[in-house]
Amino acid sequence: MAEKAKILIVDDDNNIAELIALYLTKECYDTRIVGDGEEAVKQFAEYEPNLVLLDLMLPGIDGYEVCRQIRKTSDTPIIMLSAKGEIFDKVLGLELGADDYMMKPFDSKELVARVKAVLRRMRQDNPPTENLHEAHPVSTDQQGEYVAYTDLVINQTNYAVTYMGHKLEMPPKEFELLFYLASHPNQVFTREQLLDRIWGYEYVGDTRTVDVHIKRLREKLHDHEEWRLGTVWGIGYKFELRNEL
Repeated sequence: MAEKAKILIVDDDNNIAELIALYLTKECYDTRIVGDGEEAVKQFAEYEPNLVLLDLMLPGIDGYEVCRQIRKTSDTPIIMLSAKGEIFDKVLGLELGADDYMMKPFDSKELVARVKAVLRRMRQDNPPTENLHEAHPVSTDQQGEYVAYTDLVINQTNYAVTYMGHKLEMPPKEFELLFYLASHPNQVFTREQLLDRIWGYEYVGDTRTVDVHIKRLREKLHDHEEWRLGTVWGIGYKFELRNEL
């Protein structure tokens, strides 16, 4: 029998936390509830969850700081929960490394769908059907499904990104966005198309989510003389091969 995915629920409202745990337990997830920020960081290391549901407003250190501390050592997916609806909060959470954001009150079915979508992206048993690494051949010792360009290899099979000979740590959504764009060189995608493809459901938010993730990718992958993450003003983004312009 497959091992249950573990979900750490961080919320100081025990009624809400227990309700979330009930929803997820019915879906055969293992859950643990934590009520404050310091304990969340401690239990994250001890419990080793597959996903964290993280409330923003916590006693002690808040959810933003918990997210920041987790991201120092781990790319475990984080879904932030908050009663706040300002775009600023969403963008800040994403910039700190959260993978998703839900506003309270939320529908139980939507919460479960978000959890499933994030965990599904983390699994490595669903490679793309096309042989992507032959689209732009570069000599590598990679195995599995990958795309490769000069000084950049993005391996879908083991969720690894190698840039200038070094492996980059990258949260799931950043990886999926980079892999998708690099798998379709010079093809322009709108923000809406990328939201639909990468997030895998009708995202409740705004298209700045894509902008934030592109910004984070550009901070890790500086423009190369042969390729770059290009902006097509008024439309969206593309993985641009400069020698084919």
